[in-house]
Amino acid sequence: MTRVALLERLKELQGMPKFQKRDICTVSAFLPMDALAKHVALCEEAVGVKPDATQRQPNSYPSAC
Repeated sequence: MTRVALLERLKELQGMPKFQKRDICTVSAFLPMDALAKHVALCEEAVGVKPDATQRQPNSYPSAC
C-alpha cells in the first residue's frame, strides 16, 4: 500500500466510533512508511475490521486527516 493509501485508510478509521474522540492521524506526519503501515494495522485490529483490500490510485492525494 502506498503512503497515500495508508493515510486515506487512517482517515476512514478516524471516523469510526472507537476513534471519534481520539486523534489517530496527527502521529502519521512523523512516522516512516513501515511504522505508518503498522499503525494503520493496529487501528484496524482495535476496531475489529480486516485490512482494506480495495485498490486505490497511487497518484491521488488524501484530504487532511
